[in-house]
Amino acid sequence: MGAGERGRPRDDHRSEQGTVSPHLRGGAQQGDVSIVDELIAPDFFNHAAPAATNRGPSSLRWLATMLRTAFPDLHFTIEELVAEGDIVAGRLSMSGTHEGPLMGMPPPSGRAVRQEHMHFVRYRDGKAIEHWGVRDDLGMMQQLDVIPDLKQPEESEPT
Repeated sequence: MGAGERGRPRDDHRSEQGTVSPHLRGGAQQGDVSIVDELIAPDFFNHAAPAATNRGPSSLRWLATMLRTAFPDLHFTIEELVAEGDIVAGRLSMSGTHEGPLMGMPPPSGRAVRQEHMHFVRYRDGKAIEHWGVRDDLGMMQQLDVIPDLKQPEESEPT
């Protein structure tokens, strides 16, 4: 096995870590989809996306456009990044105001949302080739009042 293969530390892992920030700031946050081809490999596969939108740079262009349309003031905060070998793991928070259509949901609510994310991205030659992600979609749907917040009833004191 050579350097850079799965699970093997590499000296240049910080270069992969540094690629995450421009992708978020330029692509998703600013809506600049012109940089996607620079950051995403043609054979990119997004394990967290619907089948029709999970391959190649076009998948990230679609995602960035969809998010910027739904949340024009979209902002990502990178809470933590960890890199090992060819994978960068990130804990992020996304925030914005729901002012546009969002995947067939009810009309824009004007509500502010904050959603926590975890992402793992595999890189090859400085470009993303695979992505896995976990988001708090339930929490976002509750903030948008699409799904009721099912809080536990307060326990009454024994009589």
